[in-house]
Amino acid sequence: MKTLSDIFEHTLQDVYYAETAIIKALPKVAKAAKSPELKKAAEDHLSETKDQVKKLEQVFKSIGKKASGEKCDAIEGLIKEADGLIEDAEGTALDAGLLAACQAVEHYEIARYGSLREWAKDLGHDEAHKLLSEILDQEKATNNKLTNLAVTSINTAKKA
Repeated sequence: MKTLSDIFEHTLQDVYYAETAIIKALPKVAKAAKSPELKKAAEDHLSETKDQVKKLEQVFKSIGKKASGEKCDAIEGLIKEADGLIEDAEGTALDAGLLAACQAVEHYEIARYGSLREWAKDLGHDEAHKLLSEILDQEKATNNKLTNLAVTSINTAKKA
């Protein structure tokens, strides 16, 4: 990669892979969660993530590229961490850990979409900029919902 366009396309492939991996991982999180609110948050985010994949496909189309993913080591690591929590944690620690793992994914996505949005703007990809801004706003909103859930419910649960 030598140009801004190169890194833009590479990172776009990275988040496309990440979002499709998240679609596979979220049902496991929802199933493992003990808190009904956390279970619902995971299920809601699954639906939102599917819509985001469609938006990413529109982004690819808008820049004249075929939608494709490139393995994202970061998301693989974050999903592996969540899988480990599902296997090893229980009680209050399980839901608190799963929520924290979900937020780690959100923070990763916020960082990626923030960069992609600005690169799209700099490259003159107006439609991509609009779509990536929409996804970034959704990711920030999801993170805020998770934070609220953590401070009002999950992290205040009885210590076990």
